[in-house]
Formats: sequence, C-alpha cells, structure tokens
Amino acid sequence: MKNQILIKALLLLPIIVLADYIFMALLGCTACLSGLGDSFYCGSYCLIGKGIMLLSLVLFFYLFLPDIKKILTRKPHGQAS
Repeated sequence: MKNQILIKALLLLPIIVLADYIFMALLGCTACLSGLGDSFYCGSYCLIGKGIMLLSLVLFFYLFLPDIKKILTRKPHGQAS
C-alpha cells in the first residue's frame, strides 16, 4: 500500500507540475503576443499562477485522499480462539 503512494507521488507530482509550467508558459506567450505589458505580469499573471498552483495542490491531495484513508482506517480482525 505504501509503495502505491510512493509511485503515485513520483509519477503524478512531476506531471502536475509540468502541466502547470506549460499552461503558464502558454498564458505568458499569449499575453505577450496580445500586447499586455508589465502591469499584467506584475498583477494578473501572478494571481493566475497562484490560483493554478493552489488548484494543482488540491488535485494532488484529492488523488491521494483514498490511499491515505485506507492507511489510517483499521479493519477489525477476527476474534482469537
């Protein structure tokens, strides 16, 4: 069970971070081509980046929640004879 969590962490976390990076790069390129200046990058771009990272963190923990619940809940065992 713990190996499954480790595998998820080693595979999913880099994929989520890479997706965030690509999305922010595309957003930055689009903003540059649209002619948005420094005021966009100092304000809106930073807020969008923080929001995307927060959503990614929530997604990451949402994907781990079932595994964490399985570890923390104990199953009652049968009675000893």
